[in-house]
Order: sequence, then structure tokens, then C-alpha cells
Amino acid sequence: MSTLHVLSHSPFGDDRLSSCLRVIGASDALLLSGDAVYALQPGTAPFSTLSTRGLQLFVLAEDVQARSIDIPDWAKAIDYPAFVELSIYHDKVNSWL
Repeated sequence: MSTLHVLSHSPFGDDRLSSCLRVIGASDALLLSGDAVYALQPGTAPFSTLSTRGLQLFVLAEDVQARSIDIPDWAKAIDYPAFVELSIYHDKVNSWL
């Protein structure tokens, strides 16, 4: 069984990202939305951690565009219809509220 983990909070305000990374499985995927896309700022600890994990990492395109953040080549930008497809593809969706 696979899980789509959805994070929308800044990785600099709490430990949701690190908690998620402790439980994420090899067949799982991670979607960053809202302020969670700040994890993609080069030179930060979250960026370094994500870049070395080899995760299936997705980001909502409109959220990175709104924050003027570049998407690294190891992450894939998606729109809302693709988000729905990811939610259907995975057996479970876990929103880290």
C-alpha cells in the first residue's frame, strides 16, 4: 500500500516535515503545497534533506510560482487535476495538518 503525504505548512515553523520523513515509505510520495514549498529554497536544511532522500516529490506549481521558488530537477511541479490523480493513484492520503 502506498500513501500520498501532503504538507502545506512551512518547514521552518514546526517539525511536520521531519515527522513525515521519519514515516514515509519507499512506495509513498510527498506533495508540498502552500508554505511547505519553502523547503525547496537552496541552502536550507530542508532542501538538503529532501535532495538526498530520493523521494517521489511533487509540488503544486501555483504555490512555487506565487513564492518565486525554483523547482529542482528532482521534484515535479503539478497542477490541481494532477493532485487529484495522485490522490486516486495512492491507496491513502495523509494530510499533515
